[in-house]
Amino acid sequence: MNMHTVTKFPAGKAPDAIHFHRTELGPIISLYGRMVAAGEWRDYGISALRDVAVFSIFRRTAEHALYRIEKRPKLAGKQGMYCIIGMDGRILKRGNDLKTVLRVLERKLIRAID
Repeated sequence: MNMHTVTKFPAGKAPDAIHFHRTELGPIISLYGRMVAAGEWRDYGISALRDVAVFSIFRRTAEHALYRIEKRPKLAGKQGMYCIIGMDGRILKRGNDLKTVLRVLERKLIRAID
């Protein structure tokens, strides 16, 4: 038997936005702090939208994001819920384990310290 959960919303009420949970923000903020200390990153922004939560990373405040860490729960059974996207729009890493996905950015920290 195949069981599906269907969520119904009252007329006129949109579904809640997607957010990063505290356990997800911990590893992200930890990496962000290390990159700030290395002088690589300077600012960030968090967006909670209907289908995606986005943590954007900036080198300077007034420019485009260097990287976007996205959480899309609808892709959990497919390509993976978490995704790192570069400034040029390329997907650098995708998966269901956030710490594994963040490793692509940690490699850049190792290069920044050398």
